[in-house]
Amino acid sequence: MSFGKNLQFLRRLRGDMTQEKLAEKMNVSRQTISKWELDTAQPEIDKAIELCDLFCCSLDNLFREDMNAQSDAYTNLRIETVPPFRYIKHAVISSDPEGDALNHIFNCAHDNGVENPKVIGWDFPCLSQEQINIYNMHGYEAAWILPDGVKPADREIYEQQEHRYAAIHIETPFDTPFTTIPNAYKTLFEFIKVNGLEHEGKGVIPCFETDGDTMDVYIAVT
Repeated sequence: MSFGKNLQFLRRLRGDMTQEKLAEKMNVSRQTISKWELDTAQPEIDKAIELCDLFCCSLDNLFREDMNAQSDAYTNLRIETVPPFRYIKHAVISSDPEGDALNHIFNCAHDNGVENPKVIGWDFPCLSQEQINIYNMHGYEAAWILPDGVKPADREIYEQQEHRYAAIHIETPFDTPFTTIPNAYKTLFEFIKVNGLEHEGKGVIPCFETDGDTMDVYIAVT
């Protein structure tokens, strides 16, 4: 853990705030910010508390945790307004729910003449502890974003209105998926907190991932 790296991370979450801008807010010199980030100096307690107030974090977060969940795998951290869309979805509970759910959705798209469907997915939480602990099962829900004019037969079609999401791009999500993807969510929740936003999924898909060799993770915000 490193206070300096945590401070750099928090600056990036505030729209890539520059050292000069942070120095102005803290009423110190840019050189002071640089020393803090290089871990060659640390702020007095009053300045440390000001940093916590500015970035909506605790002293423990700032000095004792490794907040720097971002790496070269992550780019394009942003707020994005997702336009309205129609979709069908399919949930699976199994030992490989993601693969099973995605295969079902892709087959449905191909049956309807769409070879390159836009597909998203998210964890399906409605499992019992017996399914999780004894049978090592998990849940996943995949959805196909329907092109205009496409209406798959015998499938319920859902609609989502335009909504804002915090989003992040992962260039290599499957090199170390059990670390990279959860850290992307962690980074987004830090981004939401630092920028004074709130996670809000009422009436919309609360969070989802795009499918493909690269991935974008989205969390709904107000």
